[in-house]
Amino acid sequence: MTKTLGLSPVARSAGLAPPFVRAILGVIMAAHGWQMLTQMGPAGFGHLFRADGHFLAGVMGSVVTFVELARGILPIVGLLSRLAALLLTITPAVALLLVKVNVGPIAPQGTGVELNLALIAGLLVILLAGPGKLPLDHALGLETDAVEEQTA
Repeated sequence: MTKTLGLSPVARSAGLAPPFVRAILGVIMAAHGWQMLTQMGPAGFGHLFRADGHFLAGVMGSVVTFVELARGILPIVGLLSRLAALLLTITPAVALLLVKVNVGPIAPQGTGVELNLALIAGLLVILLAGPGKLPLDHALGLETDAVEEQTA
């Protein structure tokens, strides 16, 4: 087998990519959850549900606020990584389809679809490659290192 550009040491380090992706995406998603919790609060977020006519808006506001925060923390520590990645993919995908459908790659004000696409791409890395090295998933026996198995 030939070495591509002599990068075999880099290839052996492929398992390090998912933890970095997990940490970065987890911080981004947890920050959004924290912002929702501290700036809007569960009641404020529930008001958005009420405005849309949802039943149990107050309960939904609380549940969604804490779920947003928790599902951002899960990838950081590497707990239930693939499930968290799958669930985290829903938010940017729905935002793309419902909110940003008519926005280009870079919007004149605010963000275009680039942030959502970058989040989805990173989350797909975790979903498909697994949590990588040093997640709680390994310590609890919930996950093996898929990247390590393929390079071995």
